[in-house]
Formats: sequence, structure tokens, C-alpha cells
Amino acid sequence: MGSKNKLKRFKENETFANVVQPTRDEVLSGFKLKNKWASFFKNTNPIVLELGCGKGEYTLGLAKRNPDKNFIGVDIKGARFWRGAKSALEQNLNNVGFLRTQIELIEHLFGENEVDEIWITFPDPQIKYKRTKHRMTNPVFLERYKKILKPSGVLNLKTDSEFMHGYTLGLLQGLGHEILYSNHDVYKNEGSPPEVLEIQTFYENQYLEVGKPITYIQFRIN
Repeated sequence: MGSKNKLKRFKENETFANVVQPTRDEVLSGFKLKNKWASFFKNTNPIVLELGCGKGEYTLGLAKRNPDKNFIGVDIKGARFWRGAKSALEQNLNNVGFLRTQIELIEHLFGENEVDEIWITFPDPQIKYKRTKHRMTNPVFLERYKKILKPSGVLNLKTDSEFMHGYTLGLLQGLGHEILYSNHDVYKNEGSPPEVLEIQTFYENQYLEVGKPITYIQFRIN
């Protein structure tokens, strides 16, 4: 994507009522929507996050299927989720929002027990050892998620990375977290929830075309 296109999308994001783009200082000094996301959506429906939402395809797909829940796509790259934000407005999806921020700051953006569910879709597996601190299911990130999730809250990891799937499963077992469901090839093995099978991103379709298995884990942090 050219720099002109990026700038155009950044400018357009600023006009979208469903996009929130706080500065780092605003996040760290007391974010205005923390514990008050119900005011953003104008209802008290359950809140579901997609972390690293990219173009927002999963956020939109989930929102269409669950009009009684609110969905927030979170990503630092606003030029990417511009497409999802624009589509949500065009389709009058009032239960969709997008938040431009670093996921490392998530506990500063949402209050305790404010989030019902988290989706992590096709994250960078950060295979090299020195990159483990950026792995989105590492113990530090799990603690961040625990701070904002309700005690009954669940997390979903959908990935094309067998490494990420295996790493996360092993970690969850080792830490004593509750694995609700696991499938190392959702399209070959039956049993995955409909939203895992029926919502497919652009990149997921590319992975499927070359025969990569898509994996899924649903779990709860104890």
C-alpha cells in the first residue's frame, strides 16, 4: 500500500464514529473509555475483543452473527482496519468498534471484568526464542487478558501455525488453565464451533489453498 493511500485512510479513520485512536499518553494517564465502553455502544451488551484484527474480517463476521454482543477489533495498524471500520458503517453494524493501540496496553484500556470474550486470529507466531515476549499467548499476555476478562470469560486462538498451536496448548496445560476445546485441523476434524468454520479471512483462504491446516483452541484462564 502506498504512503498516499495510508494517509488517506488515516484521515478517513478520524471521521469514523466507530474508531477510537487514543495517544499513548491518553492511554497511560487514564483512558476515558476504561470501564465505560457501554457508553460507546450505548448498551450493556457483552463485549468481545479481536486482538490483532488486521482488516477486521473476523470482527465483522462475529458481529453479524451476534447482534446481541458488542465487538471491538484491536490493532496498531489503522490503515489495515480502515476497511473493516468502513464496511461496518456501510452495513449499519452498530455493534462494531475499532481501537488503534498496542495490545501490550490492553489492561489500561479495559476495566476489570469488562470483557466477556477474546479472539486471537492468525497472530505472528514469533518462532524465534528472542521474540517470545511478543507471542500473544505467552504468560505475560495471559495475565493481561485475565485482568480485563470476567471470571467466566473465554479466549479463542485460531491460527495456521502448528507451532503456535502446540506452544499454546503446552503452556496452558503447564500453567493449569482450562482447555475447553482443541482441534489441530478444523476443516478435517468435526466439532469446531460454526464461527470457526464459517468466518474465513483473506489470508486464511490463502493458507487453505496451499493445504495448510487451520487450528483452534478455546480456553479459560484460571
